[in-house]
Amino acid sequence: MQTVVVAFFISLAVALVLTPLVRGSAVRLGVLDYARSSRKIHGKPIPRLGGIAIVVAFFTPLLALFFFDTGVGQLLWSQPQRALALILGGLAIAALGTYDDLKGSGARPKFAIQVLVAALMWFANYRADTIATPFGTFGLGVLGFPLTVLWIVGVTNALNLIDGLDGLATGIALAATGTIFWVSLNNNRPLMALFMACLAGALLGFLRYNFHPASIFMGDSGSLFVGFVLATTALETHEKSTTAVALLVPIVALGLPIGDTLLAMTRRAARGQPVFSSDRGHIHHRLMARGLSHRATVLALYGIAIVLGGVAVALFHSDAEQTLAYAGAIIAIAAMLLVTAGYVRFDQTRQLLSDRKNNLAMRAAVRQAGSQLRTAQDPEAIWNVVREVMPVLQASCASLTVVARNGTVKTSEFSWGFDEAPASVLRARFSLLGERPDDGRIELGFTDGRRTVDRDTEIAIELLCEHIHAAVERIAAAQEAEGTGSRKVLRIRR
Repeated sequence: MQTVVVAFFISLAVALVLTPLVRGSAVRLGVLDYARSSRKIHGKPIPRLGGIAIVVAFFTPLLALFFFDTGVGQLLWSQPQRALALILGGLAIAALGTYDDLKGSGARPKFAIQVLVAALMWFANYRADTIATPFGTFGLGVLGFPLTVLWIVGVTNALNLIDGLDGLATGIALAATGTIFWVSLNNNRPLMALFMACLAGALLGFLRYNFHPASIFMGDSGSLFVGFVLATTALETHEKSTTAVALLVPIVALGLPIGDTLLAMTRRAARGQPVFSSDRGHIHHRLMARGLSHRATVLALYGIAIVLGGVAVALFHSDAEQTLAYAGAIIAIAAMLLVTAGYVRFDQTRQLLSDRKNNLAMRAAVRQAGSQLRTAQDPEAIWNVVREVMPVLQASCASLTVVARNGTVKTSEFSWGFDEAPASVLRARFSLLGERPDDGRIELGFTDGRRTVDRDTEIAIELLCEHIHAAVERIAAAQEAEGTGSRKVLRIRR
């Protein structure tokens, strides 16, 4: 126990010292979150590489224990497969998140890497092979592998999705870490308790700079890493448990991010949006829409996370009858939160159906545009595709600027409709690199009287920008290989 306490304070100290250093480096490198979409809450650019400080703070005491002869330290050598699997898997996920923070990566390669790492964790015996219920324990058989992968990938991304307010994901993860730490100690899992102590220290030290008003965000490098560590450790902790519902304990402990993710995917599917798109329908957005301040919303969700952690601990020590009672309490808490956050609204069915129809139409148009852009041979061909999709987006005018990062095609600019547009036109500009600043951009004009661009239209435009950027890079690479690249500025106004 003494080693675990020392590991906690080492992680805490490293996080407190390293976080401001990472923050300064992120500012110098320009790795900032610019809040370029309506779903973002913060109003100024914030450094987003804080996950690096969390990762280093987590691993520092673990690496030190490899060289010191302590009881807990010997566990790292006695269980090398599990220790190294979590360390190497965590580093892989952290590297993936850091790359996404620096360069940006598509959803498909991110999920592919996460699935691969999760599969390797299964082979390292981080598994959900059985499920215990109040009515008995059942082996999962062949379902164990896909459910294990689904659990690790799901929890890894759940924490990323709920990371929408200053300190929110950090505090919720800290509450879950404390719960799993307690269960680890009481379930004779000292190695997992050590991992949780290191993670708790790293999170607490980082929260000093991440709580509202935040001076640094954890970014994908942090949220994906923390979610991965929680997911894998919870799997190991629940194994050989004596509780009546072993796997339910980590599910309840992580209930807030898991529930928010499931609600988000259900909501987006019902509205005809891509299920992995971002929106303003998360629990924290809903509570703020109800009038809570930024800080009050975060503290309220902290309270819910702590309550769920307490219920999870109670479940660990419960028998079958008590488990059913706690399950009823969980359902009551969930129902209260759904009503309070405004999820239960039967009077908006007609509006939902209308939004779904519009979203499906925009997605179909963008999907077709993406197919055409894959065969575009020059910037003007890209512009012609963009012009075709404008009516579906209800835009009256548009301009496009493409710049290849390798410098082959320096700048190509196109514009349509802005010269004749009224002064009241709403102009909305989007970077081709999404949240990252870039000289490449698309600007749309709306003359239908709207004051803002709704999130549904923003999602469609963001998907279109991804297709345009991919086409620009492909064309530039081809021109560079052929030695026919043009460095002139091309402007076309129609």
